[in-house]
Order: sequence, then C-alpha cells, then structure tokens
Amino acid sequence: METRIQEKYEEIDSSKFKLISSDDKSSEFIARPVVTYWSDAWRRFRANKAAMVAFVILIILTVMVIIGPIISGYSFKEAVGEPNQFPSSKFWFGTDEIGRDLFTRLWKGGRISIFIGIVGALISTVIGSIYGAVSAYVGGKVDVVMMRIVEILSSIPYLLLVIVLRLVLKSNGLGTLILAMTITGWCGLARLVRGQILSLKRKDFIMAADVLGVSRRDIVVRHLIPNTINEILVSISFDIPGYIFGEAFLSYLGLGVQAPNTSWGAMAASAQQVFQFYPYQLIFPALLIGLTMLAFTLLGDGLRDALDPNLRQ
Repeated sequence: METRIQEKYEEIDSSKFKLISSDDKSSEFIARPVVTYWSDAWRRFRANKAAMVAFVILIILTVMVIIGPIISGYSFKEAVGEPNQFPSSKFWFGTDEIGRDLFTRLWKGGRISIFIGIVGALISTVIGSIYGAVSAYVGGKVDVVMMRIVEILSSIPYLLLVIVLRLVLKSNGLGTLILAMTITGWCGLARLVRGQILSLKRKDFIMAADVLGVSRRDIVVRHLIPNTINEILVSISFDIPGYIFGEAFLSYLGLGVQAPNTSWGAMAASAQQVFQFYPYQLIFPALLIGLTMLAFTLLGDGLRDALDPNLRQ
C-alpha cells in the first residue's frame, strides 16, 4: 500500500507547484478587480440595447435641434416658397400653408419643445425632492400638513392653471407655460422621495449624524437627498416626455406656444386643418413627438434597471 502511494506521489510534476511564503505580498492579490457602483451601473446600461438605441436617438435629436435650422439656410418665420409644397429636393419636408420651410420649423420648434421638457423636469425635481425630503425627515404634524398640500395641488388640472395664470399675469410666454405646468408637476416626485426618506432616516448613519450635532438642513441636503439620487434620475427621464407631451397638448388646444415662435405641438395643431390634403404637415411633427417620448421612456427604463442595487453583480 505504501509502495503504491509512493509511486503516485513520484508521478506528480513538482513544477506545477510553487511554495509561497507567508510574507509574500502576492498572496494579498485580489483576482477580481474592484467594480464601483457607477461603473457597474454603466456596464448594465450598455448591456440594455433598447436603452442604448434610445440614448443614441436622443443625441441625434439634440444635435439636429441645434444645427437643423442652420443646415437648411431658410428662416423659420418667413415664406421661402409656394404654400403647401410636398417634400422635394429643395424643401426636404415640404412647406406649410404660408410657404415656410417645414424642415427648418421642425427643428426650431424642437428647441422649444425639448427646452420646456428639460426645464420643467429640472424645476419639478428640485422642488419635489427638497419638499419630500423635508416632509419625511421632520415628520409629525408637519408631514401631515405638507402631504395634504400635495394632495390639494395634485387635484388641480394644469389646463385650468394655464388659463388662470394667463389672465392673472397677462402673458402668453414660455415662462407662464412652464410655471403653470410645474406648479403641480413636482407632487409625484415629492411622494416618491418622501417614501424613500422615511426608510432612510432610520439608518445608522443618519442617526449618527444627528447625534454628532449635524443640522437638519445638512442632513437633508448632504445625506438624505444624495441617497435618493437613483429614484430622482429615473424620475427626470420620465418627467421630460411628460412635459413635452403636455406642451404639445396645450399647443394643440391653442394655449401653448404662440406665434411667431413654434413647437411640435403648435405645428401639429396648425396641420390638422389641412391633414386630409397635406398629411405630411402633421406626420412629421407627430413622428418627432412620439419618437422623443419613446426614447426618453426607454432611457428611463434602462436607468431604472441599471441603477437598481438589487441587480448589481
């Protein structure tokens, strides 16, 4: 028996083994590189093909709304051709009922539509995140009163607010439109952030900061809100298409962007009267509205999956 064991032992190639001393630094080597939260989120986001396609589409749309009006060389306000011309080599998207180039007006109007979507989402994010964080952290009667205010504001239709603000401020500008849409637009995010803060404020690091004498303002701004950044980023990506559609809806009713400015919604509103004879005038703005909203929605889905800590590997 001992002879067989000795023979098997002699068959083992000693070159396959290397003796490492206890003080060798190579013994501390970690085979797998350290992956940070954000690098892992970016990896998962890139793996989401739909989100990446949406991201590329949004980049292309952003570039086009910047350089599109410059490419054509036409003015978006003045007539440059015969009215209601179908798309051609001279006018790529045709002309409207006055003879203005639709290609130029589409990308010029896209600036306003996307601007309203981004600015409206940012304003709602700032107000909603701070309001929800303060309500949840303070708690008690303050939380009850603040949430009742949110419920009251949520019940007011922004269509009514647009009409009232127009009469009160005597203005039809973009500022009035954005103000009317953001007065109630932050309420949903406030509820979302409040729910997250209610669970966070019982964590050890928040209690430690309170014991160490950190002010309530610093706890909210430096500790609570940054820990809800995932939900906030996803909310922004979903709010932007909501504001774009809201502007398009109001412009379609004649309550949105006013001449000489234009937007995708305003162009769709003016095109409905001649849609039966010149359908391209409605198809192009409607297509861009739908494409932009779909891209932001897919981007939001991708961000939600990428930033979910439960899916981290």
